[in-house]
Amino acid sequence: MNAQRGTARMLSGLLEAGHLIALERLPSLVAVHAAHAGLDEVLIYLADLQQNVLRLLTGHGEDAGGQGGESGQETAGRIDELQIDGTLAGRAFQQIEVLPRSGAGGEADHWWVPLLDGTERLGVLRVSASDADETTREAMRALASLVALLVVSKRPYSDSYARLVRTRPMHVAAEMQWNLMPPLTFANAEVVISAALEPAYEVGGDAFDYAIAGDVAHLGIFDAMGHDVSAGLTASLAVAACRNNRRRGAGLAENSEMIEAVLIAEFGRATRFVTAVLADLDTSTGVLSWVNRGHHPPVVIRGGRWITMLACRPAHPLGLDLGIPVALCRQQLEPGDRLLLYTDGITEARNASGQEFGLERFVDFIIRRTADGLPVPETLRRLTHSVLDYHDGRLQDDATVLLTEWQGTAQRRLRM
Repeated sequence: MNAQRGTARMLSGLLEAGHLIALERLPSLVAVHAAHAGLDEVLIYLADLQQNVLRLLTGHGEDAGGQGGESGQETAGRIDELQIDGTLAGRAFQQIEVLPRSGAGGEADHWWVPLLDGTERLGVLRVSASDADETTREAMRALASLVALLVVSKRPYSDSYARLVRTRPMHVAAEMQWNLMPPLTFANAEVVISAALEPAYEVGGDAFDYAIAGDVAHLGIFDAMGHDVSAGLTASLAVAACRNNRRRGAGLAENSEMIEAVLIAEFGRATRFVTAVLADLDTSTGVLSWVNRGHHPPVVIRGGRWITMLACRPAHPLGLDLGIPVALCRQQLEPGDRLLLYTDGITEARNASGQEFGLERFVDFIIRRTADGLPVPETLRRLTHSVLDYHDGRLQDDATVLLTEWQGTAQRRLRM
């Protein structure tokens, strides 16, 4: 009972104090209140933008240049940066699992606890406790949940957060795109949505979007002509128009036509254009509706092996005003189906020999990782790293993928 009171005191005190603090004060505030629950030391590590490393939130304004220290560098005996691949902390992050680190005596001397906002992976906590019974571990998990909520509430206006999660300077177009798009991951009992976007620091004309309204998941992927600030402006305008039209009740075909009208009004006819797929997934029935505006067709993976490309007569890209009618298409999904929306930077990335990564390799990668039982966000993290490795770390075009898994109403489970 005393332990439960300590946990309650920790959470209520941190919640009350957290309203009026900036992100920089969070580490010290967490340390003070965690002690009420018997947690001796708590360190906050946040994942970088590309999810390669976990970086210590020091509370000192972070690195103003967005460069960061070398992996494994220590400050006051604490490691500032940890690799996600090949470390226990990284494994806790990848698998969304609380993991102990054994000390010299064989007993856990600290624990790695995932930081989740819903199903978005933010990082991990490193928690030390003299008594790590089940009540204490519950306190760790509860603390991680509250810290995640506080981090998310502070990050929209925190330059320190942006600096911490960047490992190199970001281009202006990428700055605009990252501030436009929703979180990389969402999940509820019916659907999991996860996205990846590369090159993270130089992305120009690619964008993705999703939103939930009742039983409908709105999905969209956009690829603007070019790879510069102008392309970013075009994609941003297309996404903003799409959201505005959708929130006013426009259907998919009408929405796409209204987006085109906005682009033409701003840039002129056939001056700037965007390819896109707009889709609605009814999460209560699994019926997918979509329109194709000159984009690659969606792909469905079923049963971890069966693949189909969803054919739908494409209309012209948004902004070209060619007068091609917009077709609205529908497909019945089955529980467990994974829907892939992607841009050509994923499949057309070339290695040093000039060979494309290709659609077959792309889909095969998703199938293999599905068979491994990996969560959807971890599948995409490894996919983007594989594409980057294939291209020696440098992409010539934006590469974006939006992966949606429909669980079906009978399953009611989360695949984080």
